[in-house]
Amino acid sequence: MKNRVSSFVVILTITNLLILSTAFSQPESLGIFERQIDIGNVIKPGSATYDAEKQEYTIKGSGANMWADHDEFHFVWKRMKGDFILTTRAQFIGEGVEQHRKIGWMVRSSLDSDSAHVNAAVHGDGLTSLQFRRGKGATTEEVRSPLKGADIIQLERKGDTYTMSAAHFGGAFVTQQVSDLSLGNEVYAGLYVCSHNKDVIEKAVFRDVRITVPARDDFVPYRDYIGSNLEILDIESGSRKIIYRAPGSIQAPNWTPDGRALIYNSGGRLYRFDLAKKTPVVIDTGFATSNNNDHVLSFSGGMIGISHHSKEDQNKSIVYTLPVQGGIPKRLTSKGPSYLHGWSPDGKFLIYTGERNGDFDIYKISAEGGEEIRLTNAKGLDDGPEYSPDGEYIYFNSTRGGMMQIWRMKPDGSGQEQITNDEFNNWFPHISPDGKWIVFLSFSKDVDPSDHPFYKRVYLRLMPAAGGSPRVIAYVYGGQGTINVPSWSPDSRKVAFVSNTDMK
Repeated sequence: MKNRVSSFVVILTITNLLILSTAFSQPESLGIFERQIDIGNVIKPGSATYDAEKQEYTIKGSGANMWADHDEFHFVWKRMKGDFILTTRAQFIGEGVEQHRKIGWMVRSSLDSDSAHVNAAVHGDGLTSLQFRRGKGATTEEVRSPLKGADIIQLERKGDTYTMSAAHFGGAFVTQQVSDLSLGNEVYAGLYVCSHNKDVIEKAVFRDVRITVPARDDFVPYRDYIGSNLEILDIESGSRKIIYRAPGSIQAPNWTPDGRALIYNSGGRLYRFDLAKKTPVVIDTGFATSNNNDHVLSFSGGMIGISHHSKEDQNKSIVYTLPVQGGIPKRLTSKGPSYLHGWSPDGKFLIYTGERNGDFDIYKISAEGGEEIRLTNAKGLDDGPEYSPDGEYIYFNSTRGGMMQIWRMKPDGSGQEQITNDEFNNWFPHISPDGKWIVFLSFSKDVDPSDHPFYKRVYLRLMPAAGGSPRVIAYVYGGQGTINVPSWSPDSRKVAFVSNTDMK
């Protein structure tokens, strides 16, 4: 459908307190982490720094090994409870000394060297594995991944089940899992470096670090919401940056043609987010205060089209237009529900998804209003229409072949052709202003092809506008509201999107 420990108490001597204080020393900021520490009998102390501008962590660590019944490594951690998803893009700096040096994510019951734990490890020789110790002082076990040399490392906890997902940046995840691993409700979770040589310090950089708390199991879509990260992704480097965080739901950022702001929706209102001031300001949309995330800027940037749930139409979504600075909306579509997705480059037409007689198809209508024109009539859901910048094509997504895939057609509806054909359900094609690329949202095949739900593990993928092999450019917890509308920067170098995590 479209609607879419025991806690421990120890009496320490003054000497022990001083040692503990030194072990927990930290820089002024460790970003999202609380502390750093060398675990075990480490001879050469490790360190960690956080670059707030780049949102990157550089960690140095030594340690003889992380194996058997005890560990030695440098650890940057945060105390966590409940379920969570840990994700990063990581790499060693330098050639290194030992092929078994390790970097990755670690979850431990305690900071003792022989603690029960699980870690997602990438070794210097490329070995990628899920390693774990089931009890204090127990022997370490391992599940190896067929993937070698991963640089995307994810470790997810759900109850007593831990899943490692690993990828080469650009590719899909490969997963391994261990169940019935009880580490306690409150754990130490974070990043680590182990040199596998007590006399050597190794160094690694971690970027796109995300600690995600997913929606709870009894979450009810469109009634319950979790927090939102407004992010910008650099296409060339693949680096992501969170520019704003909100405890509630924000969705679907547009990028204004002058490059100065993003426009998103939250709680039925539209907001302009100034990229220099990093502040949102509500846009006056008159009576239209029940707007969903289907809002689109004209190519000139002077107007914005919105999809407002009109009380006069049984709360069905109706398309309106108004000046981008705000004003009284002008109604365009007489029928609902109509969900706006595109504006023609010449400003003459708007295109949208409409449900008529139980079928969802793509329609266009004059920017002045009038009769709607039906462009698709295939069985299945057609959605997400958007004009290419040259006006030659309308790109859209359709379930007509079973899975949701990306299609395109001429502006009059002719020449409909499929341009993706893979194992994912692909939604919302957005064409770069230079016309060269498409970015779109991909759900896994276990999601209903006709649904684009909130709070799922999704990919943002990139492909040439004329078709080709898509590659992953962001590994995201999101879905509905992540990238529903055109969100490229005017220079075609970046895209804006929303990821989600429970901030309560």
